[in-house]
Amino acid sequence: MSETNSAAEVAAPHRYTATMAADIEARWQDFWDENGTYEAPNPSGDMAGDPSVADRSKKFIMDMFPYPSGAGLHVGHPLGYIATDVFARFQRMTGHNVLHTLGFDAFGLPAEQYAVQTGTHPRVSTEANIVNMKAQLRRLGLGHDKRRSFATIDPEYYKWTQWIFLQIFNSWYDDDAKSARPIAELVAQFESGERAVPADENGTTRAWSELSPADRAEVLGQYRLAYASDAPVNWCPGLGTVLANEEVTADGRSERGNFPVFKSKLRQWNMRITAYADRLIDDLDGLDWPEAIKLQQRNWIGRSEGARVDFPVDGERITVFTTRPDTLFGATYMVLAPEHPLVEKLTPSAWPEGTHDVWTGGHATPAEAVAAYRKQAASKSDVERQAEAKDKTGVFIGAYATNPVNGQQVPVFVADYVLMGYGTGAIMAVPAGDQRDFEFARAFELPIHCIVEPTDGRGTDTSTWEDAFASYDAKIINSSNDEVSLDGLSVADAKARITEWMAQRGVGEGTVNFRLRDWLFSRQRYWGEPFPIVYDEDGVAHSLPESMLPLELPEVEDYSPRTFDPDDADTSPETPLSRNEDWVNVQLDLGDGVKSYRRETNTMPNWAGSCWYELRYLDPHNDEKLVDPEIEQYWMGPREGQPTGGVDLYVGGAEHAVLHLLYARFWSKVLFDLGHISSAEPFHKLFNQGMIQAYVYRDSRGFPVPAAEVEERDGKYFFEGEPVKRELGKMGKSLKNAVTPDEICAEYGADTLRLYEMAMGPLDVSRPWDTRAVVGQFRLLQRLWRNVVDESTGSVSVSEDAPDEDSLRALHKAIDGVRQDLEGMRFNTAIAKITELNNHLTKSGGAVSRSVAEQLVLLIAPLAPHVGEELWRKLGHDTSVVHEDFPVADPAYVVDEAVTCVVQIKGKVKARLEVSPSISDEELEKVALGDERVVAALDGAGIRKVIVRAPKLVNIVPA
Repeated sequence: MSETNSAAEVAAPHRYTATMAADIEARWQDFWDENGTYEAPNPSGDMAGDPSVADRSKKFIMDMFPYPSGAGLHVGHPLGYIATDVFARFQRMTGHNVLHTLGFDAFGLPAEQYAVQTGTHPRVSTEANIVNMKAQLRRLGLGHDKRRSFATIDPEYYKWTQWIFLQIFNSWYDDDAKSARPIAELVAQFESGERAVPADENGTTRAWSELSPADRAEVLGQYRLAYASDAPVNWCPGLGTVLANEEVTADGRSERGNFPVFKSKLRQWNMRITAYADRLIDDLDGLDWPEAIKLQQRNWIGRSEGARVDFPVDGERITVFTTRPDTLFGATYMVLAPEHPLVEKLTPSAWPEGTHDVWTGGHATPAEAVAAYRKQAASKSDVERQAEAKDKTGVFIGAYATNPVNGQQVPVFVADYVLMGYGTGAIMAVPAGDQRDFEFARAFELPIHCIVEPTDGRGTDTSTWEDAFASYDAKIINSSNDEVSLDGLSVADAKARITEWMAQRGVGEGTVNFRLRDWLFSRQRYWGEPFPIVYDEDGVAHSLPESMLPLELPEVEDYSPRTFDPDDADTSPETPLSRNEDWVNVQLDLGDGVKSYRRETNTMPNWAGSCWYELRYLDPHNDEKLVDPEIEQYWMGPREGQPTGGVDLYVGGAEHAVLHLLYARFWSKVLFDLGHISSAEPFHKLFNQGMIQAYVYRDSRGFPVPAAEVEERDGKYFFEGEPVKRELGKMGKSLKNAVTPDEICAEYGADTLRLYEMAMGPLDVSRPWDTRAVVGQFRLLQRLWRNVVDESTGSVSVSEDAPDEDSLRALHKAIDGVRQDLEGMRFNTAIAKITELNNHLTKSGGAVSRSVAEQLVLLIAPLAPHVGEELWRKLGHDTSVVHEDFPVADPAYVVDEAVTCVVQIKGKVKARLEVSPSISDEELEKVALGDERVVAALDGAGIRKVIVRAPKLVNIVPA
């Protein structure tokens, strides 16, 4: 402590200082915990309190699940948590029953990797991280109902994650009902013959009673919402696990670890989220979400209307989806994705006679060419494969397909620019109308037929074209056969006609396609929820009964999946769980006697626990059911303005637009369909907070240096005497620019940190951190303290006299503005208005009236709750400020007593009048014309026109 500060504290021993802030904050945090200040009663169950709670207006406010990192929090992390806390406090003070709590999303790869490196069990490190994070968050004064907190790694929590998985596994999507239904209903339809059993791969149809258990399981797997299949996956040998598309970077590497990722076929669990594609799009309209997030979800789901077309080839058929069936006559070749299941079936042993050399890739046989090309394609990500590269690659598979509209034989290629994950994994190539097809056709010397009349003057001779011509407004040409002609039609009319013609002949039909793929739900890791699935001796999957849940993770000697040479794509996963044979191989009685089973050794992805956690907050100790229906209905059920129900406010980062948010919506819809919950959507209102950024300082090598040790001299920056470059970026330990909330709390107090983060700018905008600017909010609290407390004696210094007119107007304008700002989450402008009021009171001189001081304390209490509590208590109240009523403005003082009206003659100001804000045009004109300054300026001249804009302008035009 400096001598100056020491002297100041001696002179003013009761001044608001960091030391005093620490004492105040610790005391009130203990008080809140001891008194259950933030506990939100349920209308029933073990948290029931006030019997009238079911009739009270409620607010369910949530933050996105935090992951308890070992590095702890930096000041950027709590931005959203502080914002929701301020909003929740305001809602309590406006009479709402507020549910605000926080749990921990604690499964996942970081803890597992730490376990691999150190041998520490993931639970040990994760729980230690949670303890540390809880302490950091408590210090910020966050008003969470701590009875409702949990971590996804708690067995009593993931019991219900496993239970939900089984609900999904034991369900199918009924397209007629547009709803999920129990799988038992589908079995009953097969048994009764109401629904025909699908034909097997040989085209044979049998009755349900004729099928073996394994055959029945295979049939049901085609319908289940959770199913296992051999499918192309993103295999990362360097991590030893399979990754979802969203976990792979644009350059084909793992988001975590930056290892190469390859396409491989493995048996994996999937969620049939595609069944809900239409509903996931349509229900966005009823949500109060940022339009940018809605657009991202719509684009990710990718709904498009077009036609399915079948191209016969060697006893098989290649099915394509196209949005432009009107261009079928221009299809001159086909392309299959490298992973397409027909590639191997259609690839002959030798090249057909007359095969162009450029088509073979220099290989002696089609099989060699295809195998080599598939290996090359496996090393690229989907983004790389779809990049607009000029050099198109591919290889002829040695087979020809028949174009169904004209009977022409078109060669079939395999090329990496076609993805198995979009459409059918096959395309009909129309090089005249698609630039990628055009470039491929040029590279492989394939024909290009003009089927849309160019409108740019290039003519119909495609040999002279430099690029493709695509248009939705041109006329169709060169498109007819003996039965149908599209010539002269518009694109829309041609699409309708050819689709009808194909449907009549059984070679195609109109359909809707989605970009969305089913959700890959398996991970080859230890630290995740075990699947509640066992396999019998025939490999048939069986669900565990609820009585056997939770299925807990066993102990293993080695936590890591077996990793491989990162560049070796010809490997397959070996999971940590598979090494515990005593756990894997079990004797169980699943209702038909004790039998031998083998457990599933994959685990669920880290997204599983966050798909439903909002429901656990409602009823966190219920061991009998997922959630009590009455409690769920109260907190999340549909209501006016919220037709699909959901959380009232959900705050988090925009980076989760097509991952967590989409997955959680899917789970909610399944649970809704099955009658377990009343809310078809998990989150009604979504708010994306911005990011707190920080300056990164890099040395001559480009490496970050400690930001706290950088010196600024004459606008330049130096570290240890050497110049460094400054750039604005993320805040983090690796960038050596992290500032912890503990540091700021120690120097100024938590309330100052809260005010600073809320005052930095609009909540949804990113903003740079500046430690030097924090002191501004600290001084606001000092001035506020000084307006209530005598710094010398510590006694309250307010006056018992009534406030003057000016103070009342300043107070009620502030109340009106702050109330609107807090409701709209404009915390920065709310703080500005509080600051303006406090400055007015400071400058007024003399003691502040008690009634004004109390209202001021209530205004700042949601933002700076510790100071709010302390001053409220000092002002003589024995109740917590948390549940006090938020001030309400008196309209009489909000409206200005008078406004200035400008009177102009010939555009020049001749008078300024003080008039009532509510004055009418007629009255204002009379007052203006009667003013002696206006009369003198007119000097007897007549008046041609008077323009009045009450209450601020009168414009007089002389005759």
